[in-house]
Amino acid sequence: MFNTTIAGFAKKILADGEITREEALMLTSISGADLFDMIAFAGKIREKQMDNRVFSCAIINAKSGRCSQDCAYCAQSSFYNTGITTYPMLGVEEMTQSALRMEDAGATHFSMVASGFMPKSRDLDTICRAAESIRNTTRLKVCASLGELTLSMAKRLKSAGISNYHHNLETAESHFYKICTTHEYSCDITTVKIAKEAGLSPCSGGILGLGETWEQRVELAFTLRDLDVDTVPLNFLNPIPGTPMEARPLVTPMDALKSIALFRFINPSKNITICGGREKTLKEFQSWIFAAGANALMSGDYLTTRGRSIKTDMEMIKDLGLRVSA
Repeated sequence: MFNTTIAGFAKKILADGEITREEALMLTSISGADLFDMIAFAGKIREKQMDNRVFSCAIINAKSGRCSQDCAYCAQSSFYNTGITTYPMLGVEEMTQSALRMEDAGATHFSMVASGFMPKSRDLDTICRAAESIRNTTRLKVCASLGELTLSMAKRLKSAGISNYHHNLETAESHFYKICTTHEYSCDITTVKIAKEAGLSPCSGGILGLGETWEQRVELAFTLRDLDVDTVPLNFLNPIPGTPMEARPLVTPMDALKSIALFRFINPSKNITICGGREKTLKEFQSWIFAAGANALMSGDYLTTRGRSIKTDMEMIKDLGLRVSA
């Protein structure tokens, strides 16, 4: 027999209702065999909203390192010595060729990601020209993640053919001061709102495993619901040597799946994309992300760490009877 509390919340959501913050906090105490009920119902919610359709996002590290921000998890921060390769903005042709390779491998979305607090004018020009080139040579949805934006910057990106703008909040506001001290949480909120105002589809989520509590995971999920973002990317901390987070333990596979399900219960109609850290955190449970409520994944390599091949992910999706669709 299903856990009646979980079933009751799921029934309300499946009838196009929403759970309250108090109800979501009740879900954080779910454990043992009841966790499988929570995962199963999250999968049902995903299936109702998205049927059997999923999408795959690939990225390119368009500008690496030397970031002025002190985000405690980040290999690209200039505050820490992590030994990564740093380089300025890549050229239009290199980004276009990468997009073509990712499309051939099965990706439906392609994002150009650049380190730094806010893009410089010449870098924004390059990104816009690359977006136009990619739109002209592929069928990919073109995305960008460039840091904070002004409204004029966001409108330029939209005009260049970028459809989605990714800007993570990273964690709950109540935990943010332990993660970053070089800018305010409100700056990130503002950029998400600016992207939306400019007509870009806002993509915003966070990293789980930064020392936040379950209550703070709920806080983040509700902040994203209040912002009405279209896509919620969930990462799991992959501790980078040289950063303040280097000794933090990984999220357990079951807690990772529980977190995915929790975000699906709170944001039932939104895309939930599983991104960095999934290989190390989920291990052999990677195929469970869809059962737990996700409907997208980031494939291939990440910014400074290796990921899993798109081919392997495409085989997994096919074996699960799911269909890749933009």
